[in-house]
Amino acid sequence: MRESKIEKAVCDYAKTWGWVNFKFSSPGQRAVPDRIFMKDGFTFFIEFKATGKTLTKLQERMATKFNLNGFAVHEIDNIEYGIRLIDYYISNPRGKYHAKKIQPT
Repeated sequence: MRESKIEKAVCDYAKTWGWVNFKFSSPGQRAVPDRIFMKDGFTFFIEFKATGKTLTKLQERMATKFNLNGFAVHEIDNIEYGIRLIDYYISNPRGKYHAKKIQPT
């Protein structure tokens, strides 16, 4: 499935639950995640990929920098996993959010 279709579906779903999300870019800095998601003072990032694609080495290094600073960066390559991720954050009270990768089952 195309990255753009996955991104649109997950972003639309998150918006229905009150998550604000923006396309994230940083001029002069390559490999930052695609989207930033925010709600109730909590922030996490998603790097969307076409089904079966993975992060580049530079994207992996950037995600590690974010993680080391307390921000979760999730790699999403299908709609179902993206919806599960949003559901995970919806089901956890604000104090229980943490930088943890959620693995698909």
